Amino acid sequence: MPLLANIPPPPFSGIPGPLDIRFYGILIAIGAYLGLLLLVKRYSEMGGDAELAERTALIAVGAAIVGSRIGYVLPRLDHFLANPLEIPQIWQGGLAFFGGVALAVPVAWWYVHSKGGDVARMVDAAAPALPLGHAIGRWGNYFNQELYGRPTDLPWALEVEAHRRVAGFSDQTTFHPTFLYESLWNLALVGVLLWVDRRRVDGRRWLRRGSLGFLYLAGYGLGRFWTELLRIDTAERYFGLSRNNWNALLVIVIGVAGVLWWERRGRAGDQAGWDDDTTGTGDDDTSGTRGDTGADTGDDESSGSRGDSGADTGDDDETSASRGDARPGTGDDDTPPAGGTTESDATEDDVEADTTGGVAEADSDRDTTGSDAPGVAKNGKGPEVDAEPDGPWEPGRPPVEEHGGADPDERPRGWAP
Repeated sequence: MPLLANIPPPPFSGIPGPLDIRFYGILIAIGAYLGLLLLVKRYSEMGGDAELAERTALIAVGAAIVGSRIGYVLPRLDHFLANPLEIPQIWQGGLAFFGGVALAVPVAWWYVHSKGGDVARMVDAAAPALPLGHAIGRWGNYFNQELYGRPTDLPWALEVEAHRRVAGFSDQTTFHPTFLYESLWNLALVGVLLWVDRRRVDGRRWLRRGSLGFLYLAGYGLGRFWTELLRIDTAERYFGLSRNNWNALLVIVIGVAGVLWWERRGRAGDQAGWDDDTTGTGDDDTSGTRGDTGADTGDDESSGSRGDSGADTGDDDETSASRGDARPGTGDDDTPPAGGTTESDATEDDVEADTTGGVAEADSDRDTTGSDAPGVAKNGKGPEVDAEPDGPWEPGRPPVEEHGGADPDERPRGWAP
């Protein structure tokens, strides 16, 4: 016993009343609206302007309807030239999806680009919205009893009324519901695209922004190709394939080639679109670690150890408290006081002790003055150092020669021979 007693034909194709309202148009409108909501939501979450996304969607829907009708009319141009009033009667069916995509994509791209929007993000936002709307709109074909496949006796076969059957199949009653296959394929494609969009590798996007649109084309083209192989309502064949089969193959090629090109372009140097949709300065340190001036020095010291100016001196062992107040870059007058010089942070080799046979002990926060008085701090402010020189003192004799050292810091404090 079959699980399903086949899919029955629709009881009616529209809403009865003074107006001819068809379910075909209602379902297309519902699908377009839900796709619009998803597009706006996704573009807003990416940091884009929701109003721009909404306007773009409305413009794209209008362009898609016009393009779809053109794509349906052109292959049947002789018929429509003889019956021109039928051209705008889209409620009777006759919208070619590939024609809609061919017109809607460039129109939407132009509009977003002209408004300063992010085209790549808009493409990724629209990628799952398109198959969502298409999956719902395909049910309009059910109410019109069109776009079905070859005869079958499967449990889910579609019953088609006699006046809706394709010529040559009037003795058949059940057919493949290709509209249902395509609707389910599109819903699965929505899930795949959303999964790919959320996938991360090493904290970065698996595909860069913009690739999702190409992936949609490849995925939709694949599904459309195999469902078209079941269709029997296309008389024209080229090398055994229908026109839509060839269109689907072209879309697959564009999608696959587009993904490869776009991803390779990103790895070749165009790094935009790899990271998540967040804003930031890209700097790791904050102004609080740069001192009052905000100038980064690249060292590991905090601003508290650099003095008020935040200028780095290159010394890692000293703090600002041991460097004195008269530092370059503090805004003070760098002119030394009368009879003296300022301290150098780089070396203490200029410190001279004029004691007889010895060295006066001086802390690093004292300035040298050049005083020749023995036993007196060279900044002229410190107390006299009690150092008893051994042997006669020779004026001009540098203390460094008394112990043979090359660096005065190597002398012991209060050293005397």
